Amino acid sequence: MNDFDYRLAFEMAPVGLALSRNRTMVDCNRHLCDMFGAHREQLVGQSFQLLYPTVQEFERAGARIAPLLNRHGTYADDRIMKRLDGPHKGQPFWCHVTGRALNQAAPHEAGIWSFEDLSARRPMKAELTAREREVAAQLMGGLSSKEIGRALSISHRTVEIYRAKLMRKYAASNTGDLVHKLMSG
Repeated sequence: MNDFDYRLAFEMAPVGLALSRNRTMVDCNRHLCDMFGAHREQLVGQSFQLLYPTVQEFERAGARIAPLLNRHGTYADDRIMKRLDGPHKGQPFWCHVTGRALNQAAPHEAGIWSFEDLSARRPMKAELTAREREVAAQLMGGLSSKEIGRALSISHRTVEIYRAKLMRKYAASNTGDLVHKLMSG
């Protein structure tokens, strides 16, 4: 393949793709722009923070991701992102994010990230706080309260409080029911 073919493959990928340097987008494909309701010019040169519901979620995600990228070179999770512009501006949605550090020793230095919009399978029905969104994402990954607490740097009791709030918001009778309702929206 020549360079043109690589660029075409990048542009036509069935998922959103972004190349990053120090958590700033240096390139992105059309699918990413469409997913976030943005033009390429609105994204390239901007921090990924633009795509998070809050600055705190962006900062916590970066702190959570770095050690795993350091250790494994890759990272993946489901998280809540937000539409940047267009008819759904500001709308939160579930997104599967996968990334690879190009330099494992400096994980945020440079990387490639894929974004898959999960909203068709997992619509957002309840209004959640930033921390509730983080706990919900970890619950869907099958983690226990202690594991979620370690991942989010909070106590397992705090996780249980957020789990209880989520159960009330989703009218769930137990954790399995909550996870099912979170997965189905």
